[in-house]
Amino acid sequence: MKLPVVAVVGRPNVGKSTFFNRVLGERLAIVEDRPGVTRDRHFARADWAGRQFYLVDTGGMVEGSSEAMDQLIRRQVITAIEEADVVVFMVDGRDGPHPMDYAVATFLRRSQKPTLVLVNKMDNLGDPRAQAHHEFWEMGLGEPQPLSSLSGKGSGDVLDAVIALLPDMGDLEEEAALHVAVVGRPNVGKSSFVNRLLGEDRLVVSEEAGTTRDAIDTPLTYHGRKLVFIDTAGLRRQARVHENVEFYSGLRTERAIERADVCILLIDATEPIHNQDLKIAHKAWDAGCGLIVVCNKWDLVEKETMTAPNFEKALAQKAPFLAWVPIVFTSALTGQRVQKTLDLIIEVEENRSRRIATHEVNEVVRDLVNRTRPPHSQGRAVRILYATQAAIRPPTFILFANMPEEIPENYQRYLQNGFRAKWGFEGAPLKMHYRRRTEEG
Repeated sequence: MKLPVVAVVGRPNVGKSTFFNRVLGERLAIVEDRPGVTRDRHFARADWAGRQFYLVDTGGMVEGSSEAMDQLIRRQVITAIEEADVVVFMVDGRDGPHPMDYAVATFLRRSQKPTLVLVNKMDNLGDPRAQAHHEFWEMGLGEPQPLSSLSGKGSGDVLDAVIALLPDMGDLEEEAALHVAVVGRPNVGKSSFVNRLLGEDRLVVSEEAGTTRDAIDTPLTYHGRKLVFIDTAGLRRQARVHENVEFYSGLRTERAIERADVCILLIDATEPIHNQDLKIAHKAWDAGCGLIVVCNKWDLVEKETMTAPNFEKALAQKAPFLAWVPIVFTSALTGQRVQKTLDLIIEVEENRSRRIATHEVNEVVRDLVNRTRPPHSQGRAVRILYATQAAIRPPTFILFANMPEEIPENYQRYLQNGFRAKWGFEGAPLKMHYRRRTEEG
């Protein structure tokens, strides 16, 4: 069974994201005191009184606007309402009923979805002005509920009312999903890429750089495997981060990498490889994520026989670890090879979760050492005595030696390359730690 979905909708700047964060207890949606900060639908799992549900934060709905971004947001809000089991319609209690509130209310009445009218910014519920929330009865959507999202006053009653409207869907035990972070510089096509995978316009897509500001969790089931895509706003170079919103988005991308099992680094194939692309790749690799490089806009590249191999070679020259990372040349616009990425996600996660028997590890170490022995240190032989795999996700090996500190970096790379030559681990970081052990111990 699926978890029920609760969508939070309303005109801009009424406090939807503040309520969203209040329920979840963390700053997942970007909050600033100006309209238009939340542009996409934002999914997160919530729990209240033993009932679990998905809470969906949406951008501010502006009825009748001819602005392109407002029209995109309107489509997103309509989709969120259509997918929802319950709609929370948020209004501003300090402003009172607004013409845009009536327009949204009309749409909600037509949808016939169970709706809770939430009158926000009622910071002092004991004040006579707090009774003004009854003005919203005329929306025709049932009894208005007063709330202060900022202070949390009234939030318990509101959540009780939400739970009462949820369909009875029983208990749900879900298999752990595979989290995939789609990362990259702004405007390389991350949202278009995820939309192509999902087959719907779930994320706002615009030519304006930075259109996707929040990390959006979007579920997908592929060949029976549950995936959750985290589409991010792109990591801008620190020197270009001026607005608070851009700062939070960059920070959230780093958090998305921390949450991810596999990262898809989207780069623009029509541009030279940027240092920022490489920095993002390093962040994901160092965090232990599986990694796939997706070269988007490949349909716009003039190609010769060696164009793709030369591109791969250039990447590996700039960051040698990328030689072990699968690279896909795609077009989010045409759909070229986009689906192949889904197969690679599963494959990379399997490599990241692979465990090698201890006797196999030691056989490979012996073969590598017999082929090329570690250099001596101050006339003494450096010996690798024993090795074992200590962890998975990512694969982590411990090699015990009599003088581990004397094993040079180039020999460590030789051993790591030997492990990869034997077992592959394509797309997975390989961690190798060296520990001291006496030859008698």
